[in-house]
Amino acid sequence: MVDLIIGTGNRGKGRELEKLFAPAGIRVRTLADVDDPIDVEETGTTFQENAILKAVEQARHLGAWVMAEDSGLAVNALDGAPGVYSARYAGDDATDDKNNALVLEKLKGIPDARRGAAFCCHMALSDPTGEIQAESEGRCRGRITHELRGDTGFGYDPMFEIREYHKTFAELGPVVKNVLSHRARAAAAILPQLRRLIASHKWME
Repeated sequence: MVDLIIGTGNRGKGRELEKLFAPAGIRVRTLADVDDPIDVEETGTTFQENAILKAVEQARHLGAWVMAEDSGLAVNALDGAPGVYSARYAGDDATDDKNNALVLEKLKGIPDARRGAAFCCHMALSDPTGEIQAESEGRCRGRITHELRGDTGFGYDPMFEIREYHKTFAELGPVVKNVLSHRARAAAAILPQLRRLIASHKWME
């Protein structure tokens, strides 16, 4: 097993990635599991910029391999918002409930045909020196419901409906989400790169 620190304190994201990476022999930890992580300011204007920033700065600080991801919800009718501000869309004291309420309020009266949206994710892996060794992107398309539905997941899951299933991520549950989600797709795309790094023993250096 090789250790991989995920550059987030969000245990929900950690659990998702742990299930996805375990078959490759990768043991996942979050920043909540390590001593003295730093709080990296997300100053990027794109998901890619923020992912790289978080991976590089945290890896250099911890002297460890760190994978960071930046992800969020892009709503067509809101010109791509919340976008990179998804986690703090409702302000500095934002919570999932406040963010969800604000999106629904801004979409009030918008018909289903114009409620298209996508979850986007960019992943970046940095070695302990701050060099990016792997990157990937994932995207999942759906639409925003008129009310929250379901009681699993986190973030915007209760309002993001997968059209083919007519259910939100919060209704579908983790098994289906781990196949369809933007994060799952980004993880699947980066996994072959991780396997090559492990096989080359570069990860062990």
